[in-house]
Amino acid sequence: MKLVVQMPALNEEASIGRVLESIPRSLPGVDEVQVLVVDDGSTDRTAELAREKGAVVVSHAQNRGVGAAFRSGLAKATELDADILVTIDADGQFDPNDIPTVIAPILEGEADFVTASRFLDPALVPEMPWAKRWGNDFMARWVSSITHKTFKDVSCGFRAYSRNACLRLNLLGNFTYTHEVFLTLAFADVPIREVPVRVRGVREHGKSRVASNLFHYGWRTASIILKTYRDYRPLKFFSKIAAVLAGLGLGFLLFLLSVKLRTGGLFPHKWAGFAGGAFLGAGGAVFLVGVVAEMLDRIRAAGDEALFRIRHLESEIRQLRKPDASRRAP
Repeated sequence: MKLVVQMPALNEEASIGRVLESIPRSLPGVDEVQVLVVDDGSTDRTAELAREKGAVVVSHAQNRGVGAAFRSGLAKATELDADILVTIDADGQFDPNDIPTVIAPILEGEADFVTASRFLDPALVPEMPWAKRWGNDFMARWVSSITHKTFKDVSCGFRAYSRNACLRLNLLGNFTYTHEVFLTLAFADVPIREVPVRVRGVREHGKSRVASNLFHYGWRTASIILKTYRDYRPLKFFSKIAAVLAGLGLGFLLFLLSVKLRTGGLFPHKWAGFAGGAFLGAGGAVFLVGVVAEMLDRIRAAGDEALFRIRHLESEIRQLRKPDASRRAP
């Protein structure tokens, strides 16, 4: 059983050495622990210090975003034949000694995706600004309503993925990845667990490069959630828009009807009839777009399944070649 601990980093020289040293190298149920640092365009000694501590380093020539860093790390972890991938930040918010708690449901066969939850246990809720706390709660409720599952924390970066979960991920966002992962794996019916952990509510060093501007973070995150929902549940997505447009159209027509009943004529409110008809027509058109998109979604789903099977086959081939390579080695 091989565990790869992936750490995205951007100018984290003040903390990365200490965090890397604190990662346990011997864990129950795990044969090998390998640390992977994704240097997302750092201009300091982050990559150099990570290599000195024995980590495998993947470097971006320029800053591409947390989502892009996660994808690069995911690809490298798959190449390294990770049976379990753990993601943890390099800023000191999370305690690496909690890794056994996070990977336990995967080792026990209870889940393929596990996230540390800051809010599952009320006694462990960290101190944080009220706006950040409200935003985390809102995102969790929104993702829960979309997936029809119950989650308390969908934004935490301390997570564990089985090989099966890693192979199923096909992510597109560069800004962040946390919510897209939840939606993708939940829609694929991958077993998901939350485990309560105690974390720091603020970074030990520097500023968050994702949530430093809460308005910008909320806007970009909402965009990612909506796009993922559109891609995986197109009929529901477009039906909701169609319902809003149709509701507006009916509202205008009901207003026109009330004018007719009160005055016996339509003047000077004929515009309401045109507006109502336009909104109803737009609603019908959007609904038809949803029907077509739902048909195309079958092609996307088939493509995702084919990609998963290809990745799984490639992984199995690498596993089979390992013993042969060791026998050929002098």
